[in-house]
Amino acid sequence: MARRSRRENPEVLRKELIKLLEDFEHKLLDEDLREQVKSLIPANHTLRDLGSSLITEKNAESARDRILAYLRKYPGTFLQGDELMIVAGISEYARRIRELRVQMGWPIVSGQALRDMQEEAEALEQTFKSDSPKVDTYILLENEQDRDSAYRWNIANDIRKRKLSVKEKILTYLRKNVGKKVTGEELKYLAKDKSEWARRVRELRTEDGWPVVTRVSGMPELPVGVYVLEEDRQAQVHDRKIPDVVRVKVLERDDYTCRCCGWNHENSRSGDKHRTLLELHHINHHADGGENTVENLITLCNICHDEVHRRGINADKLRELIGVG
Repeated sequence: MARRSRRENPEVLRKELIKLLEDFEHKLLDEDLREQVKSLIPANHTLRDLGSSLITEKNAESARDRILAYLRKYPGTFLQGDELMIVAGISEYARRIRELRVQMGWPIVSGQALRDMQEEAEALEQTFKSDSPKVDTYILLENEQDRDSAYRWNIANDIRKRKLSVKEKILTYLRKNVGKKVTGEELKYLAKDKSEWARRVRELRTEDGWPVVTRVSGMPELPVGVYVLEEDRQAQVHDRKIPDVVRVKVLERDDYTCRCCGWNHENSRSGDKHRTLLELHHINHHADGGENTVENLITLCNICHDEVHRRGINADKLRELIGVG
């Protein structure tokens, strides 16, 4: 049975550790290697006890609870796996992180998942800046449990076993969770940890026209590492050809807000079931030779977009809305 960490006053444990290490000086003179190793076991236990005791919350008796307490002190911060190992007091901290993520719904994402995202979306570099995630790091995206997470992970586990391509698995999962926040860690799991998962999500958005948004591609209030399929429908074929770099520039210029009615994700109301997403509209229609340029695109909510097409609002009026003569 694995040894349970002994939590005491950190100063008491520090002194005990020093005493054990001082006594080890005599063992270095002993030529029996096994005796040397065995004599370090109490010091190793005490060091783990010391790390565990740095978490002072009363309800943090288990390694999993201590890891969670530490993550919640630093939400949105990349924490090294070794840090979590110290406060956990065990070497199998990764398994406890998985339990927190899958069983308890804490939005914890690994540095590897974020690196996969970064490779497929250059705009994420602006989010990470100099604090680029390392492989053995973890980040708590939000200091709040996702109560539906365990249910979603069960769905993901079922889809993961199906004989589908990685892209098909991801799309199936997103369509079962329309409008819900899904972490990159969930999509990475669907792909059986293959790094291609981020590329497939990007293809779903840019080539196949599914309205999958992230912090940098349509919904800036989302935490980094989270995806949302806004609606269960694909965009028109010509709208799928807008390059991401152009799409982001248009959204940024228009402040991620519909230029007709002023709707955006931040001021949306829970009772508004119809205005659900932002779309880009060609001022000069694509069919008439309108190009996928910043100057020829305007941000509209889905309701206003339909209205513009229905009423045939002229190009000059739309240009006025974005301040282009």
